[in-house]
Amino acid sequence: MSQSKLITYGIIVFIGLIAILTFSNATFLTIESGERGVLFKRFGGGLDKENIYDPGFHVIAPWNVMYVYDIREKQLDEDMTVLSSNGLNIKVEVTVRVNPRYDNIGDLHEKFGPQYIESLVRPEVRSSVREIIGQFSPEELYSTKRNEVQIMIQEDLNENLGENYVDLRATLIRNIELPDKVRAAIESKIEAEQQALKYEYILQQERKEAERKIIEAEAKSESNRILSASLTDKILQDKGIEATLQLANSPNSKVIVVGGGDKGGLPLILGNN
Repeated sequence: MSQSKLITYGIIVFIGLIAILTFSNATFLTIESGERGVLFKRFGGGLDKENIYDPGFHVIAPWNVMYVYDIREKQLDEDMTVLSSNGLNIKVEVTVRVNPRYDNIGDLHEKFGPQYIESLVRPEVRSSVREIIGQFSPEELYSTKRNEVQIMIQEDLNENLGENYVDLRATLIRNIELPDKVRAAIESKIEAEQQALKYEYILQQERKEAERKIIEAEAKSESNRILSASLTDKILQDKGIEATLQLANSPNSKVIVVGGGDKGGLPLILGNN
């Protein structure tokens, strides 16, 4: 009877141990806000990519493993040296912001694992920057093509990362550093081009001013020609009479001789003042 009780107690203890193991702390899991989980079922088909676990409290069997992913946006800063189209070393500082697609955490885990930033994002950034920068000369990178380069890197990364379940939020070129001699030569060339544009503008203004004066002179010449053609003897005589009447009404002493003997018969005005 005593042995029977021991067996019973042993069974109870065993079941209790199993229960304790089953419901131990290892089987209780809390997924925080901004996180998602994907479950690996050791005895039930492996990685369960179809079911993504949302934030909250979860209970899992102790032989299963929950992989928790932070799905919030992450920033990667990359400083690297690349070759331009003419083979010069260019130092580039790039920042990208990414986050995993939480609906595809299972696929991302299967292909790259929790360290996807190092195994996927960083290599893609370095590859894309090298490929795009290599299409441009140092002068283009320094002056006119920087925004275009940034857009091209953004588009290339967006496609490559998107195929691997990662969303690209932003791509920023923080700095492009050229060798000192190259930068000085480019700055000198840009300054010379700006000076040439300034002189060209001045010449254009001078040409416009010269054209304006020519047009003004031609207009005055044409006006004088028309006026000369319209001044007949009768008009001159009328103008003379108008002037005589105005002077006759002035307070200054004068002698007016009407019909001065010339052909036009205009008045002659003799005065002391």
